[in-house]
Parts: sequence; structure tokens; C-alpha cells
Amino acid sequence: MDQGFNDPKALLLQLCEEKSRDVSDAASRWASSGAMSITGEPSGEARQVPVGVALSMDQLSEAITGITGFPIDGIALLGERAAITGFTRQGDRSVGGYARLVEAVDKPICINFARPDDLELIPAWLQRRIDPYDLKAVLSVIAKSQSQELMEQADLLGIPLGVPDTEGNAKPAVLTEGGPSKRHSDVSLVLEFGSLWASPLCGDLLRRNGCRVIKVESLSRPDGARRGPAGFFDLLNGGKESLALDVNDDSSLKLLMKIVKEADVVIEGSRPRALKQFGINAEKEVENGTVWISITGYGRTGFRSGGVAFGDDAAVSGGLFLREPLGFVADAVADPSAGLLAATLGLSALRSKKGWMLDVSLSGVAKWMLGSGEIPTEVKGNKAVEPYAREIEIAAPIIGQHNNDLKNEFS
Repeated sequence: MDQGFNDPKALLLQLCEEKSRDVSDAASRWASSGAMSITGEPSGEARQVPVGVALSMDQLSEAITGITGFPIDGIALLGERAAITGFTRQGDRSVGGYARLVEAVDKPICINFARPDDLELIPAWLQRRIDPYDLKAVLSVIAKSQSQELMEQADLLGIPLGVPDTEGNAKPAVLTEGGPSKRHSDVSLVLEFGSLWASPLCGDLLRRNGCRVIKVESLSRPDGARRGPAGFFDLLNGGKESLALDVNDDSSLKLLMKIVKEADVVIEGSRPRALKQFGINAEKEVENGTVWISITGYGRTGFRSGGVAFGDDAAVSGGLFLREPLGFVADAVADPSAGLLAATLGLSALRSKKGWMLDVSLSGVAKWMLGSGEIPTEVKGNKAVEPYAREIEIAAPIIGQHNNDLKNEFS
């Protein structure tokens, strides 16, 4: 695989080649990863998952270790949040508790009302007067509805909804080559616009491998993970610099544009229109030599590109969930896997000394991990271990902690 280390497109092609199928080894890796223990019914045994999950994460571990020289156990990332928070398996409810697998008239779907505003949109989504807090009534309407209609309305309203086999990108990522690199220093400058898990994990992995990472947040809408377990936020964001901006202030946006022009890597964790409204043209920056890592639910263009997604529902859209009975695979599985893939491709892109658009979709990554869908039958000796996490090296900065220093540096 080392021939792709300086060429992210070649590396992606190698990752997408059909995986070898040592079923027993994949089953053992899954059991020892910590992720198996958070998969399955709360009152039943932990469950095996498609062998492609372990094989894909091991491929990524091999690739990023080959690029950096520092080993990482990729599959263990799937259980890190649970290791810190104590979350565990909940069957058809996600480990985090917000997402649920429910039955529409034609197929199971994943509802994920993690944001209070999404609950208020339920009447508009279901196109009828209904108490959005009456779960029984909501589920009754869903059970009589077609998944396609629910999906189209959800995407229109910006509600996350997982519908099997509606992944965006056909591959886990779509790569477009840009212009020559504009690097000015041996230490790559990374600008991270991201929240929750996938994008911050990508930024964390780049930081741990020698990059300088500036985390950008809006004062009016900071990273929602700040409201969650402090240990998990520290794990993903410790060692970064924090820049907090008033997006309605012209001087703040001017500072942001200056840093964008200087950045070697930009990590974007929202739909493309979010930064376009500030006058930031990702495609132009790629042509000017920036590595642009875009992590979205369904890709920047094409089918469902306007849809909102989080890790649990995006995985369901990619087909990565358990049947009979319904269940989630690990904890928001598309988030940490997409973060690891994005970091791997991003580090390869830096070595290529060119700009790249790395269009990574959560649902596409889940589809890739699903592989053939083959689930191992019971393999003796595969007892699930508890999830574990990497060491928290340093506490995350408070929001805006480095504002003055960054203003002085980039003024």
C-alpha cells in the first residue's frame, strides 16, 4: 500500500479494492476492539457485525501508520466515546441515546432528533398536525409512510434521517486534484471548521502527527460537543488553538479570510454553503494549493447532498446496521471511521505537495465499511472486551482562548 502514501487518489483506490476475507480474524479483531461490547441488545449478548468493518478500519490503521510512522488502532476509535462516558449498547436506540431505528411502511429508517429544533419540525416533516413530543403518535405515522417521501421531506427541512441504501458518494470519498502546494513552513497549518466527532477527530490526528491546528467556532454557535463529556472533548481538541468569531462582524471575517489564505489544510464539517456565505470559495483555494477536507453526510454534490446527517443516521443510509433484531453498529460508527479516513487521505495529500479537494461522506464511508455484508457466525473465544480510549494529552482550550494571539499574528 506504500505506493499510495504520496498520492491520495492512488491510496483511495487501494483502500476500495476488495478486502481479503479472513472471517475468524475479523471477528476476533471486532471482539477485542471494545466496539463489540457496545453493539447489540442491552439485555442480550454483544453482537458481531459485517466483517468489512474490522477489515476497513485495519486498512486505514495500516495506511496512516505507514504515512506517519506512528501506530494507531483504528477500530478502537469506534468505542472511545463510550469508554469515556460509560455509554453502552441499547439495541435499536443508539449508544448516545438520540437516534432510533424504526419501521416505515417499506423499510427500517433511523430518526435522530438530537437537536431541539428538529423536534419542532416534526409536524412539517410528517405533513400533519401532531404533538412532536408524543413518540407513540409519531411512530404510528412513520409506520404508515414511505421512506422515500420521509427522506425527501427531511432533506428539504434539514432534518437528519437515515434511509438504507441512500448513501451519497458511491465511494467513501471523491478526490479532485488542485494546484501546487503553497506551504511556507515545515509545520503544516490546519484550519478546522468542525464540530462533534468526525472533523475534530481528523484535526486531532493531524495535530498528533505534527500539524498546527486552529479550531474555528462561532460565538453564537460553538461546537455542540462542548456541552458533552469534558473528557471526550479534551481527547479530540486538546492541543489545538481556539479562534472564536462573531460571524456578523466584518473584522472577524476579514481575519478569517487571512488565515484561510495561509492554511495548508482546511477541514470543513458542514455543508458547503455554510462557508460560501462568508465568501470562502473552497474550489478556488484548492486550485491555489490548499488541501481541503470536506466531511459531510452525503457528499458535496449529487444525491442527498443537501441533506443533514450525523454518524448514526448516516451509517444507516449506507446500510451499516444490524437486522433481526434491529440494532446500531457501535457508537455513531460513521463519525470516527470518516474522521480516520479523512485524516489518512489528508496526510497523504500533504505529502503529494498539491492542493486537493477530499470530499468525504459519512454515508459513503459506512457503505464502504459494510463491504459484502457478511456477518460471522459464532466464533468461539471471541469475548467482547470493554471499550478503551487513547490518552488525553492536554485539556482543550476554552472558546476563543487564542483570539488575541491569532489577531496579532495574522493582522
